Amino acid sequence: MTKPCALLKIALGSDHAGFELKEWLKRRLTEEGYECFDFGTDSTQSCDYPDFSFAVANAVVSGRCQTGIVICGTGIGSSIAANKVRGARCALCWNEYTARMARNHNDANILALGARVIGLELAWEIVKVWLETPFSGQERHKRRLNKISAFENLESNLEAS
Repeated sequence: MTKPCALLKIALGSDHAGFELKEWLKRRLTEEGYECFDFGTDSTQSCDYPDFSFAVANAVVSGRCQTGIVICGTGIGSSIAANKVRGARCALCWNEYTARMARNHNDANILALGARVIGLELAWEIVKVWLETPFSGQERHKRRLNKISAFENLESNLEAS
């Protein structure tokens, strides 16, 4: 794996279904030199994924961490919850290609993984691609992201739809 950017801070969070994958990824990331901030959960006892997804998304959007990873059983609920935080662009990825495109085209700042959908090694490959892929910065992608941000920042985006 390419060495990380200096002091890249990664926010991690999971529910009970993602706990073991989160802990495994945290060890791997730490071994690679990343600084990990764990927003929970701390066991396999049943809990609610929104609590941890909101915490990770807030850490990323506030700038406390540069990127985040949220994990639940499928990754779907965690990604939905994280995307409720203004400025979060959470992408559910299930292979290296989706991770690459989420970063390259969408400048996603949070990765969602489904612990019951992918295995440990595939999760690691996805995370590596995610961390190594920069945003392309192409005008067409910037234009689309600007439209998303503008809609997100409307006082009442229900009227705009």
